[in-house]
Amino acid sequence: MSGKLRLPSLNALRVFHAVAQHKSFRQAADELLVTPQAVGQQIKLLEDTLQVTLFERKGRSIELTESAILLSHYVKAGFDEFSEGVRRVTKSNYRDRINLNASPYFATHYLLPRLSLFREILPGADLRLTTMVDLPDFGRDDIDMTVQWGYGNWPDYETTLLVPDPKIICCTPAIGEKIKSAQDLTRFTLLDTVKSKRLWPDILRHLAVEKTEGDRSIGFDDAATMRRATLQGIGIGLVSVIDAEEDFRSGALVAPLGRDALSDMKPEEVPGFYLIVPRGHLRVKAVAALHRWLVQQDWGSDLKISSVPKPTPLSD
Repeated sequence: MSGKLRLPSLNALRVFHAVAQHKSFRQAADELLVTPQAVGQQIKLLEDTLQVTLFERKGRSIELTESAILLSHYVKAGFDEFSEGVRRVTKSNYRDRINLNASPYFATHYLLPRLSLFREILPGADLRLTTMVDLPDFGRDDIDMTVQWGYGNWPDYETTLLVPDPKIICCTPAIGEKIKSAQDLTRFTLLDTVKSKRLWPDILRHLAVEKTEGDRSIGFDDAATMRRATLQGIGIGLVSVIDAEEDFRSGALVAPLGRDALSDMKPEEVPGFYLIVPRGHLRVKAVAALHRWLVQQDWGSDLKISSVPKPTPLSD
């Protein structure tokens, strides 16, 4: 006996995938162009094969059991890989195309100055860059990998921190004159991006600031708009280092608590730019090459160097 695991039929898994997505036998049947009875038979076959209960019937609705929730993650990943493989081998014009999405801030401040280096290393690749703020739907949006701002909590994907994005508390000089201690921050409107609901709370806790009933805040869609609001004196902003240094030099902004006020925050409390890719996509040679190149770059050094370094060969 080899001990090899006997897998359920692909058709039963396909039906399970549809039911798990819709949480409905009827809607799954409509998608698969079969009857609800046929769907029920395939689910029963799958449950008998696995010897586990996948769905609990409650009146006219169904709920996924813990086993079904766990299985659905792996089945979805499997069908996503099937789709990606078929797309790659049937569209020869797209085999060497790499569709990279990046946060607009990362694309502008980090990626674009260095992108020509990757073209020198892999000149045959057809690289396409988009700049969506939200995490893309890799299949629907036809994206191979993406660079997102956040805290690294994307457990379903291969995730690598490329560069931290520490913030500096900034305001106009007029507001800065009124801030004598960290507690004074609560007297003003706190500016932030809507993508992070934890940034200011983490910072205020780090500074041992007690929240008051009159705390006010404004959330913006992107960091650039939040920075402009800070420059206009609407409130106190959290500005990335590269932008803050520029505004300090011009005298437009000041750091009322000092530039290093947040330098000793815990690493897990500091957001950053993360490279995110579905694991199956790394099996494509061109995608894997770009992934290696992005991971190998010292993105933090770009804030200190005046010229772009010469390209170096990719290591395996």
